[in-house]
Amino acid sequence: MRVGFVGAGRMGRPIVSRLLTAGHDVQVLGRTAEKRCELEKLGARAVRDVAEAAALADIVLLCVFTDQQVREVCLDGGLLSAMPSGAALVVHTTASPKTIDALAAIADGLDVIDAAISGGPHDAAAGRLTLFVGGADDAVTRVRPVLSSYGDPVLHVGPRGSGQKVKLVNNALFAGHIGLLAEAMRLGERLGVPESTLLRALAHGSAASRVLNLVAAGGSVASFLDVAGEFVNKDVAVVRGISEELGSDLGALEEVIQSIDVAKRV
Repeated sequence: MRVGFVGAGRMGRPIVSRLLTAGHDVQVLGRTAEKRCELEKLGARAVRDVAEAAALADIVLLCVFTDQQVREVCLDGGLLSAMPSGAALVVHTTASPKTIDALAAIADGLDVIDAAISGGPHDAAAGRLTLFVGGADDAVTRVRPVLSSYGDPVLHVGPRGSGQKVKLVNNALFAGHIGLLAEAMRLGERLGVPESTLLRALAHGSAASRVLNLVAAGGSVASFLDVAGEFVNKDVAVVRGISEELGSDLGALEEVIQSIDVAKRV
């Protein structure tokens, strides 16, 4: 399949590699000569602007960092207007469901699908990203072979926008787990037990969790946040904004999420 790709950074590059291995014809935006050279070495066709990435594509994958960048690329950058009729846009960026609806409202003749990602670059390279996919049944069925190049499982969770909603709940809970773990480490410190000892021991008890394993691999809550904190904070900001729009808040989750800020200062 002819695939256009925008956002070949830390997450996007291993996805591009998986697409090429699966035999797809991939044209990727590279904003610098150095980036284009790297992409061409992978086997992709590197292009200089968004319109070139979208031209002639059956499906365009968007993997930029923020909700605002999604709007800039698709609306101000002309991505949607450059896509051929009948093509599909898949938004991997964690964004507001309202942004997905705004794109769909002007994407005449195009399918808009949100496929929020859970996992990191190592998961993308191994083809085991979790994808929370929202979109019409026929549109999701059409793009599933491409998504399966790097996603496993590919979970169709409902109509357009549902993928973002599930991802936002997932990330709010993920952040809450980190906050709880940070509080637990402070309790251990008061009891005189080193954080490194707790992380090793708790992994074998009833407190074991995926978050605990990830943090233990990094050595401490603070070390983990040095790597992942920017991504966690970005997504939590989106969740908070949506909750405010609904006239609500994150409740108990908000309290434990605030512990992340304390952990980062330790």
